[in-house]
Amino acid sequence: MSKKIEIFDTTLRDGTQAEDFNLSVEDKIRITLKLDELGVDYIEGGWPGSNQKDEEYFREIQNYQLNHSKIVAFGSTHHAGQQAHKDPNLKALVKAKTPVIIIFGKTWDFHVKDVLRISLERNLELIRDSLLWLKESKKTLFYDAEHFFDGYKANPEYAIKTLQSALDGGAECLILCDTNGGTMPWEITKIVKEVREKISNEVKLGIHCHNDSESAVINSLTAVKAGITQVQGTINGFGERCGNANLCSVIPNLVLKMGYDCKAGKNLDELTGLSRFVSEIANLAPSRHQPYVGQSAFAHKGGIHASAVQRNPKSYEHIEPELVGNIQRILISELAGKSNVLAKAKEFGVDLKSSDPVALDIVNQLKRLEAEGFQFENAEASFELLMREATTGIRHFFETLDFSIISQRRKKDDCSKSEAVIKIGVGGNVEHTAAEGEGPVNALDNAFKKALLKFYPQIEKMSLKEFKVRNLSSDGTKSQVRVLIRFYDGHKYWGTVGVSHDLIEASWQALVDAYRYGLMIDANGKTE
Repeated sequence: MSKKIEIFDTTLRDGTQAEDFNLSVEDKIRITLKLDELGVDYIEGGWPGSNQKDEEYFREIQNYQLNHSKIVAFGSTHHAGQQAHKDPNLKALVKAKTPVIIIFGKTWDFHVKDVLRISLERNLELIRDSLLWLKESKKTLFYDAEHFFDGYKANPEYAIKTLQSALDGGAECLILCDTNGGTMPWEITKIVKEVREKISNEVKLGIHCHNDSESAVINSLTAVKAGITQVQGTINGFGERCGNANLCSVIPNLVLKMGYDCKAGKNLDELTGLSRFVSEIANLAPSRHQPYVGQSAFAHKGGIHASAVQRNPKSYEHIEPELVGNIQRILISELAGKSNVLAKAKEFGVDLKSSDPVALDIVNQLKRLEAEGFQFENAEASFELLMREATTGIRHFFETLDFSIISQRRKKDDCSKSEAVIKIGVGGNVEHTAAEGEGPVNALDNAFKKALLKFYPQIEKMSLKEFKVRNLSSDGTKSQVRVLIRFYDGHKYWGTVGVSHDLIEASWQALVDAYRYGLMIDANGKTE
């Protein structure tokens, strides 16, 4: 019988400490729901005592019913100059109303003396007293032993004392942190085994690794083999400096290679989609060469390899890519991506058989669009429109004829003003409409909506919620850009994409798809 392992995700907290990785409250909610769908056991939502955004997240997430995951609030031991019951950060943790609270404390005597500048004994009191006060709130308590491995190597006796103080305070899981990311796998094995010998077997141990020596994943796996039962990490390994243990590698390795059992392991086929979803939400390019979930993870470029995998994928693939929601790609073959298209057709309710030549037409069209810079992981409305046009066809709600944008600034200190003029055809009528906006894209959206409302009143409830632009090349102002937008009609969100060397043209493409899709789902009664 396989052993149980807990997966603790800290993308929303530790992951957001990465450079260029920023999430709004709405972004964090959407990622939370995706992590819950995967089956992550714990989701660390943020530090409620540190910033307003995290406090808002903890208020908002209470409006959602999660199927499996438990939300965790993160904080620190109380300030050395205060008592636990007066510490505002501890109070904020309780106010977050999460079922689980996790706090970190100092393990390394160097940090206690040189950073906190308190006695070793006082540090033990901070750990114990903070947890004892939090225990009164009837929450499940975890303890992050910060810099544990460096601290243990410097002073093993004191490092164990910090863990014992956490247990005395009521911690139910002790997480050993490689905070500086410099510990080697053989050191992890030795230290975890020694801790396991010194701490009761009834106590749950966790591992939290950073990737500064490119060892976060193997260190996490090694720790599990040595007796750890909870693994912490982030989606795609996002995190401060060089990142954290990448759960997109950790989870499939635990389940497929090591025989461990976890809820997320039963939904591994959602892993690739989740990986790309998080990257797109953060407006970052997904890593093509990431193991398991990268676009190139199961890609074969001609020659002997491509020929061999077509006869038997085991010849050059360590697992079936479908197990983690990825696909095999033969980069010079018409077979590339066909299984993915068929899977999406089934998801969208489109009747498409493997033998249907249209399937290959769609694959080839996708290849062409991807080569141009299109990406559909977070723009599935555009993908569904493409597929339906190639198969069953869709109603032509309107025809786009022309548009123009005027942006000007009349005085030096004035904000620029934008006006959009568009011409569309609907049912034999030509509508010529102008509207102003805060910038050219907002003006274009306002004009589009104004023109369509006359014919489709339901447009009123559709609104653009997100607008993201990514530079796809390094040609300065000549660079090609990808625009991703996200719409909402009060019931359903949908995303569309546009690509062009012209930012306005790319935005126009995405807007056209967004309104076409919105009208289609409204007509089909699919807004549940």
